[in-house]
Amino acid sequence: MAGDKILIVDDEKDILELIGYNLEREGYQIIKALSGEAALRSSRLEKPDLILLDLMLPGIDGLEVLKKLKKDLKTLNIPTVLLTAKGEEADIVAGLELGADDYITKPFSPRVLLARIRAALRRQKEEPIDLQSVIHIHDLEIHPGRRSV
Repeated sequence: MAGDKILIVDDEKDILELIGYNLEREGYQIIKALSGEAALRSSRLEKPDLILLDLMLPGIDGLEVLKKLKKDLKTLNIPTVLLTAKGEEADIVAGLELGADDYITKPFSPRVLLARIRAALRRQKEEPIDLQSVIHIHDLEIHPGRRSV
């Protein structure tokens, strides 16, 4: 949602500028990091609402950054979208299994990127369903969390 803070992690300054420009035009606050180490530092200090993460980074690569983010209680719930030139099936599966919320390959469409960011932020902000709640209507018992009647 507009106003949310997004951390963009990419070692290519041109990509950082392009994505940052498009996101700022949509009203997002932008934080930029050029390396895995900077990404981990910024994610803890800045507490972004979403992280756009490249896999090919100097030093700590993107998958290692993702692993560390998902092990840290301060960052594990931040939605992470991988944005990378690595489009092999094994890379996509590895990223999603490590906890990424989405995977986008370069080159990308700025409009599709924005739509996926909005979707990830929307999913993050949805209220969790109370699995114990029960709705009673006459003799009917509805369990929304279990999706049963």
